[in-house]
Amino acid sequence: MALFLGSTNPRSDVVSRTEARTTAAAAVIASGLTKVYGKGDAAVHALRGVDVSFGAEAFTAIMGPSGSGKSTLMHCLAGLDTVSSGSVRIGGTEITGLDDKRLTMLRRERIGFVFQSFNLLPTLTAEQNILLPLQIAGRQPDRALLDRVVDTVGLRDRLGHRPSELSGGQQQRVAVARALAARPQVIFADEPTGNLDSRSGAEVLSFLRTSVRELGQTIVMVTHDPVAASYADRVVFLRDGLLVRELAAPTPQTVLDTLVGLEAAPC
Repeated sequence: MALFLGSTNPRSDVVSRTEARTTAAAAVIASGLTKVYGKGDAAVHALRGVDVSFGAEAFTAIMGPSGSGKSTLMHCLAGLDTVSSGSVRIGGTEITGLDDKRLTMLRRERIGFVFQSFNLLPTLTAEQNILLPLQIAGRQPDRALLDRVVDTVGLRDRLGHRPSELSGGQQQRVAVARALAARPQVIFADEPTGNLDSRSGAEVLSFLRTSVRELGQTIVMVTHDPVAASYADRVVFLRDGLLVRELAAPTPQTVLDTLVGLEAAPC
Protein backbone atom coordinates (compact mmCIF):
# COMPACT_ATOMS: atom_id res chain seq x y z
CA MET A 1 0.00 0.00 0.00
CA ALA A 2 1.39 3.42 -0.94
CA LEU A 3 0.58 6.48 1.13
CA PHE A 4 1.10 9.96 -0.28
CA LEU A 5 1.26 12.67 2.35
CA GLY A 6 0.59 16.31 1.59
CA SER A 7 2.91 19.11 2.64
CA THR A 8 3.16 22.87 2.81
CA ASN A 9 6.81 22.55 1.92
CA PRO A 10 7.79 25.47 -0.37
CA ARG A 11 9.33 22.93 -2.75
CA SER A 12 5.91 21.39 -3.45
CA ASP A 13 5.67 23.06 -6.84
CA VAL A 14 9.04 21.52 -7.76
CA VAL A 15 7.80 18.15 -6.54
CA SER A 16 4.66 18.45 -8.68
CA ARG A 17 6.84 18.94 -11.73
CA THR A 18 9.00 16.02 -10.64
CA GLU A 19 5.94 13.76 -10.28
CA ALA A 20 4.87 14.72 -13.79
CA ARG A 21 8.30 13.71 -15.09
CA THR A 22 8.10 10.47 -13.11
CA THR A 23 4.85 9.60 -14.85
CA ALA A 24 6.21 10.53 -18.25
CA ALA A 25 9.59 8.83 -18.01
CA ALA A 26 11.09 6.55 -15.41
CA ALA A 27 14.86 6.26 -15.31
CA VAL A 28 14.80 3.03 -13.28
CA ILE A 29 11.97 0.50 -12.95
CA ALA A 30 11.86 -2.55 -10.69
CA SER A 31 9.10 -5.10 -11.22
CA GLY A 32 8.34 -8.00 -8.89
CA LEU A 33 11.83 -7.80 -7.44
CA THR A 34 12.79 -10.54 -4.98
CA LYS A 35 16.11 -11.34 -3.36
CA VAL A 36 16.68 -14.42 -1.22
CA TYR A 37 19.94 -15.19 0.55
CA GLY A 38 20.56 -18.80 1.54
CA LYS A 39 18.27 -21.80 1.21
CA GLY A 40 15.76 -23.81 3.18
CA ASP A 41 15.32 -22.92 6.83
CA ALA A 42 18.31 -20.56 6.62
CA ALA A 43 16.81 -18.51 3.74
CA VAL A 44 16.56 -14.75 4.28
CA HIS A 45 14.02 -12.92 2.11
CA ALA A 46 15.57 -9.48 1.73
CA LEU A 47 13.13 -8.33 -0.99
CA ARG A 48 9.63 -9.73 -1.38
CA GLY A 49 8.25 -8.62 -4.74
CA VAL A 50 9.07 -4.91 -4.90
CA ASP A 51 7.46 -2.80 -7.62
CA VAL A 52 8.88 0.73 -7.77
CA SER A 53 10.00 3.28 -10.33
CA PHE A 54 12.33 6.26 -10.10
CA GLY A 55 11.59 9.27 -12.25
CA ALA A 56 14.11 10.84 -14.58
CA GLU A 57 15.64 14.13 -13.41
CA ALA A 58 14.39 13.49 -9.88
CA PHE A 59 15.99 12.95 -6.47
CA THR A 60 14.54 9.94 -4.63
CA ALA A 61 15.54 8.62 -1.21
CA ILE A 62 15.09 5.01 -0.06
CA MET A 63 14.51 4.54 3.66
CA GLY A 64 13.35 1.94 6.14
CA PRO A 65 14.13 0.34 9.48
CA SER A 66 17.28 -1.71 9.91
CA GLY A 67 16.95 -4.91 7.88
CA SER A 68 14.16 -3.53 5.71
CA GLY A 69 16.02 -4.27 2.46
CA LYS A 70 16.86 -0.73 1.41
CA SER A 71 20.54 -1.35 0.68
CA THR A 72 19.73 -4.66 -1.02
CA LEU A 73 17.23 -2.85 -3.24
CA MET A 74 19.77 -0.25 -4.29
CA HIS A 75 22.42 -2.87 -4.99
CA CYS A 76 19.99 -4.83 -7.18
CA LEU A 77 18.86 -1.68 -9.00
CA ALA A 78 22.46 -0.73 -9.73
CA GLY A 79 23.47 -4.18 -10.91
CA LEU A 80 25.85 -4.66 -7.97
CA ASP A 81 23.93 -7.73 -6.81
CA THR A 82 21.89 -10.34 -8.64
CA VAL A 83 18.14 -10.76 -8.13
CA SER A 84 16.33 -13.97 -7.30
CA SER A 85 13.38 -13.06 -9.52
CA GLY A 86 11.79 -10.03 -11.12
CA SER A 87 13.34 -7.43 -13.37
CA VAL A 88 15.22 -4.13 -13.32
CA ARG A 89 15.25 -1.74 -16.25
CA ILE A 90 17.56 1.25 -16.55
CA GLY A 91 16.69 3.65 -19.32
CA GLY A 92 14.71 0.96 -21.10
CA THR A 93 17.45 -1.68 -20.83
CA GLU A 94 16.66 -4.86 -18.94
CA ILE A 95 19.75 -5.44 -16.78
CA THR A 96 18.80 -8.58 -14.87
CA GLY A 97 19.66 -10.83 -17.83
CA LEU A 98 22.96 -9.23 -18.79
CA ASP A 99 26.18 -11.20 -18.54
CA ASP A 100 29.07 -9.86 -16.46
CA LYS A 101 30.78 -8.13 -19.38
CA ARG A 102 27.71 -6.26 -20.57
CA LEU A 103 26.70 -5.41 -17.02
CA THR A 104 30.15 -3.97 -16.35
CA MET A 105 29.91 -1.87 -19.50
CA LEU A 106 26.45 -0.61 -18.52
CA ARG A 107 27.63 0.39 -15.05
CA ARG A 108 30.66 2.12 -16.54
CA GLU A 109 28.75 4.06 -19.19
CA ARG A 110 25.32 4.72 -17.69
CA ILE A 111 25.54 4.55 -13.90
CA GLY A 112 27.33 6.74 -11.37
CA PHE A 113 28.08 5.82 -7.77
CA VAL A 114 28.65 7.80 -4.60
CA PHE A 115 29.55 5.76 -1.53
CA GLN A 116 29.94 6.55 2.15
CA SER A 117 33.67 5.75 2.00
CA PHE A 118 34.50 8.19 -0.88
CA ASN A 119 36.62 5.55 -2.76
CA LEU A 120 39.20 8.02 -4.05
CA LEU A 121 42.68 6.93 -5.17
CA PRO A 122 45.14 8.54 -2.73
CA THR A 123 47.94 9.08 -5.27
CA LEU A 124 45.75 11.04 -7.70
CA THR A 125 44.73 14.68 -7.49
CA ALA A 126 41.09 15.68 -7.17
CA GLU A 127 40.91 16.41 -10.89
CA GLN A 128 42.53 13.08 -11.78
CA ASN A 129 40.09 11.23 -9.54
CA ILE A 130 37.18 13.01 -11.22
CA LEU A 131 38.42 12.09 -14.70
CA LEU A 132 39.44 8.50 -13.90
CA PRO A 133 36.14 6.75 -14.86
CA LEU A 134 36.14 8.54 -18.21
CA GLN A 135 39.73 7.50 -18.86
CA ILE A 136 38.96 3.88 -17.98
CA ALA A 137 36.03 3.98 -20.40
CA GLY A 138 38.20 5.54 -23.12
CA ARG A 139 36.00 8.63 -23.29
CA GLN A 140 37.05 12.25 -23.64
CA PRO A 141 35.64 14.57 -20.99
CA ASP A 142 33.06 17.15 -21.93
CA ARG A 143 35.06 20.17 -20.76
CA ALA A 144 32.03 22.47 -20.59
CA LEU A 145 30.21 19.96 -18.40
CA LEU A 146 33.32 19.33 -16.31
CA ASP A 147 33.73 23.05 -15.64
CA ARG A 148 30.08 23.31 -14.67
CA VAL A 149 30.31 20.31 -12.35
CA VAL A 150 33.48 21.59 -10.69
CA ASP A 151 31.87 24.97 -10.06
CA THR A 152 28.63 23.37 -8.88
CA VAL A 153 30.42 21.40 -6.16
CA GLY A 154 32.84 24.22 -5.33
CA LEU A 155 36.12 22.48 -6.14
CA ARG A 156 37.75 24.99 -8.44
CA ASP A 157 40.59 25.77 -6.00
CA ARG A 158 41.07 22.15 -4.89
CA LEU A 159 41.61 20.34 -8.19
CA GLY A 160 45.36 19.95 -7.67
CA HIS A 161 45.04 18.56 -4.14
CA ARG A 162 45.29 14.86 -3.24
CA PRO A 163 42.66 13.26 -0.98
CA SER A 164 44.94 13.47 2.08
CA GLU A 165 45.00 17.25 1.61
CA LEU A 166 41.20 17.51 1.56
CA SER A 167 38.61 17.44 4.32
CA GLY A 168 36.03 14.63 4.41
CA GLY A 169 33.41 16.93 2.94
CA GLN A 170 35.75 17.98 0.13
CA GLN A 171 36.61 14.35 -0.63
CA GLN A 172 32.91 13.50 -0.92
CA ARG A 173 32.44 16.49 -3.23
CA VAL A 174 35.18 15.03 -5.43
CA ALA A 175 33.28 11.72 -5.42
CA VAL A 176 30.07 13.53 -6.42
CA ALA A 177 31.88 15.41 -9.20
CA ARG A 178 33.40 12.13 -10.43
CA ALA A 179 29.93 10.62 -10.73
CA LEU A 180 28.47 13.69 -12.44
CA ALA A 181 31.30 14.24 -14.92
CA ALA A 182 30.55 11.00 -16.74
CA ARG A 183 26.96 12.19 -17.35
CA PRO A 184 25.35 8.91 -16.24
CA GLN A 185 21.66 8.18 -16.66
CA VAL A 186 21.36 7.66 -12.92
CA ILE A 187 23.53 8.11 -9.84
CA PHE A 188 23.14 5.72 -6.93
CA ALA A 189 24.26 7.17 -3.59
CA ASP A 190 24.69 4.82 -0.63
CA GLU A 191 24.68 6.75 2.68
CA PRO A 192 26.74 9.55 1.03
CA THR A 193 26.85 11.66 4.21
CA GLY A 194 27.46 8.80 6.66
CA ASN A 195 31.09 9.79 7.33
CA LEU A 196 30.53 13.55 7.34
CA ASP A 197 29.72 16.12 9.99
CA SER A 198 26.37 17.89 9.71
CA ARG A 199 27.72 20.94 7.89
CA SER A 200 29.70 18.96 5.30
CA GLY A 201 26.77 16.59 4.88
CA ALA A 202 24.41 19.48 4.19
CA GLU A 203 26.80 20.83 1.56
CA VAL A 204 27.04 17.49 -0.25
CA LEU A 205 23.26 17.02 -0.18
CA SER A 206 22.77 20.52 -1.55
CA PHE A 207 25.15 19.71 -4.41
CA LEU A 208 23.23 16.52 -5.17
CA ARG A 209 19.95 18.43 -5.23
CA THR A 210 21.48 21.14 -7.41
CA SER A 211 22.69 18.51 -9.88
CA VAL A 212 19.07 17.42 -10.30
CA ARG A 213 17.73 20.95 -10.69
CA GLU A 214 20.45 22.40 -12.91
CA LEU A 215 22.10 19.42 -14.62
CA GLY A 216 19.02 17.23 -15.10
CA GLN A 217 20.59 14.38 -13.13
CA THR A 218 18.65 11.41 -11.70
CA ILE A 219 19.64 10.38 -8.17
CA VAL A 220 18.57 7.42 -6.04
CA MET A 221 19.92 7.62 -2.48
CA VAL A 222 19.81 5.20 0.42
CA THR A 223 19.91 6.91 3.80
CA HIS A 224 18.87 6.34 7.40
CA ASP A 225 18.89 10.09 8.16
CA PRO A 226 15.54 12.00 8.02
CA VAL A 227 17.40 15.27 7.44
CA ALA A 228 19.27 13.81 4.46
CA ALA A 229 16.04 12.37 3.06
CA SER A 230 14.38 15.80 3.25
CA TYR A 231 16.65 17.01 0.44
CA ALA A 232 14.95 14.55 -1.92
CA ASP A 233 11.82 15.17 -3.96
CA ARG A 234 10.33 11.85 -2.87
CA VAL A 235 11.01 9.18 -0.28
CA VAL A 236 10.05 5.52 -0.63
CA PHE A 237 9.94 3.37 2.51
CA LEU A 238 10.63 -0.34 2.81
CA ARG A 239 9.78 -2.69 5.64
CA ASP A 240 10.58 -6.40 5.75
CA GLY A 241 11.47 -6.38 2.07
CA LEU A 242 8.24 -4.68 0.93
CA LEU A 243 7.52 -1.19 -0.36
CA VAL A 244 5.04 0.16 2.21
CA ARG A 245 4.97 3.97 1.97
CA GLU A 246 5.82 6.88 -0.30
CA LEU A 247 6.23 10.48 0.79
CA ALA A 248 6.29 13.54 -1.47
CA ALA A 249 7.83 16.89 -0.53
CA PRO A 250 9.49 15.40 2.56
CA THR A 251 10.57 17.35 5.60
CA PRO A 252 12.72 15.96 8.42
CA GLN A 253 9.64 15.75 10.65
CA THR A 254 7.36 13.98 8.17
CA VAL A 255 10.13 11.51 7.37
CA LEU A 256 10.76 10.86 11.07
CA ASP A 257 7.03 10.46 11.77
CA THR A 258 6.74 7.93 8.95
CA LEU A 259 9.73 5.95 10.19
CA VAL A 260 8.37 5.91 13.75
CA GLY A 261 5.03 4.70 12.41
CA LEU A 262 6.70 1.87 10.52
CA GLU A 263 8.65 0.81 13.59
CA ALA A 264 5.51 0.84 15.75
CA ALA A 265 3.18 -0.92 13.29
CA PRO A 266 2.56 -4.64 13.91
CA CYS A 267 4.33 -7.08 11.55
